[in-house]
Amino acid sequence: MATPVVIGLSAVVVAIRDGEAVVLSVRPPGQALAGLPFGPFDPEGHRTFELAMRAFVTEQTRFNLGYVEQLYTFGDKGRDAPLAAGSEHGRVISVGYLALAPAALDTHSTDSQWQPWSRFFPYEDWRQGRPAALFAIEPALRRWAGEDAGRLARARLLFAFDGAPWNEERVLERYELLYEAGVVQEAARDRGESPVEGELARAGGDPMISDHRRILATALSRLRGKLKYRPVVFELMPEAFTLSALQRAVEAIAGVPLHKQNFRRALERAELVEGLGTLEPDTGGRPAELHRFRREILAARPVSGLALPLLRD
Repeated sequence: MATPVVIGLSAVVVAIRDGEAVVLSVRPPGQALAGLPFGPFDPEGHRTFELAMRAFVTEQTRFNLGYVEQLYTFGDKGRDAPLAAGSEHGRVISVGYLALAPAALDTHSTDSQWQPWSRFFPYEDWRQGRPAALFAIEPALRRWAGEDAGRLARARLLFAFDGAPWNEERVLERYELLYEAGVVQEAARDRGESPVEGELARAGGDPMISDHRRILATALSRLRGKLKYRPVVFELMPEAFTLSALQRAVEAIAGVPLHKQNFRRALERAELVEGLGTLEPDTGGRPAELHRFRREILAARPVSGLALPLLRD
């Protein structure tokens, strides 16, 4: 007898709140862990995947989505994505979406909330220097690698051990290595092993239901990479913003500090923003000029993303 296939939809909804990149999470009934907004696809009732995804996100969170793009299809055997009742005996194929919101509006739902992505990936945030989480992760990965040169090389490359450069885009590869090494809680859960404890558990980040943290890692990898070749960061900004707020938003997504003057020079060369001639008084210091994204240039010529000039020690 053929195994039935269930198509599910998962959404990674990202916004900026108080200078931090946050993701929309939900807590399904009876679950102790948070997950991403998700739901089954009904081929009879839903005309397209995207329309279905928008509908269930609004239903679960009372939040209406703006910018959306398809992310990836997740279909590994053994996925336990919590979908409709009765689907537990089928093969679950999940279509992931990345959605960007210009504001982290209150969802008015007790089962959903905005959470900083660094809660799920604390080792990804280098804005204040090397993350403290890596001081617990590095020895764990070295023990796992042992004398295996290939394992050690992967760990060094992905987690910037021994002076290797940090590549902020490789979020998914880092999470998958931690899963393979048994450092994250999902690995212990899926293998029926004892939970990871203590400082290593905190360093590995908060677990999520099913494979939702893998989906989240895929989305963060995509978004970090896309910053550089498409002006997607402006989908996360209000209509008027200061250049400092724009830089903080880019840093919050990329997880790295940027050189202020070089960032502004790159913005000027790209001609992506223009001043509005009005000031934002609530900056905590000198009033700063408000700017807008020149959205009209998207129809006039090919537009790249933003350069990320890193702030060097």
